[in-house]
Amino acid sequence: MAMLEVSDIHSYYGHIHALKGISLTVDKGEIVTLIGANGAGKTTTLKTISGIMHPRQGTIVLEGERVDTLPAHEIVKRGIGQSPEGRKIFGGLTVLENLEMGAYSRDNKVEIQRDLDFVFSLFPRLAERRKQLGGTLSGGEQQMLAMGRAMMTHPRVLMLDEPSMGLAPVLVESIFEIIQKLNQEGTTILLIEQNAAKALQVANRGYVIETGQIVLQDNAANLRQNERVRKAYLGEE
Repeated sequence: MAMLEVSDIHSYYGHIHALKGISLTVDKGEIVTLIGANGAGKTTTLKTISGIMHPRQGTIVLEGERVDTLPAHEIVKRGIGQSPEGRKIFGGLTVLENLEMGAYSRDNKVEIQRDLDFVFSLFPRLAERRKQLGGTLSGGEQQMLAMGRAMMTHPRVLMLDEPSMGLAPVLVESIFEIIQKLNQEGTTILLIEQNAAKALQVANRGYVIETGQIVLQDNAANLRQNERVRKAYLGEE
């Protein structure tokens, strides 16, 4: 049984049919990437999984439990955490307060402290700046904070939406190293990433989405060699 199973999802913005029968699975311990052009439906897929949007058709199942009818805060409690596109940290709160907000639905103080220590071990820069306001951090630090806040939900599946967007190349390398380390520590990851080449380097499997539909799926190595993917997403002729 897959950790996360999305089956025949149809989502709408008003009358606009944004997702047209999306199906994908994420197995425990995997990194699965969803790649596609801007406007293809990548972020809408994550919004639907996280409960920010509700599908008009289809099901979303997390380890055997259907979650597509639940409100977003209940889906977080069930174990789906998300680092959103654009980071969306709380600029007026400190680094520590942002991380504590990630654990708002939890009440086991021992486990929360353990996860906080883990986040600070992954992101020493955040530990150094724990009393600094989130809005004063650099772009790379804000991305680390967004990922750390998502980890504070103690997710069974961590969804990352464009974690390298707007970052300098050296920081992109650092973010992907952290993604791999998170996975090695046991975190299952669903990754959306504009840098398809980097995403396919770290992922086990991938899906390609175009105009709200999955048009390709394969292991990452095969997708890297696929002529259609190479031309459309890897910038190769």
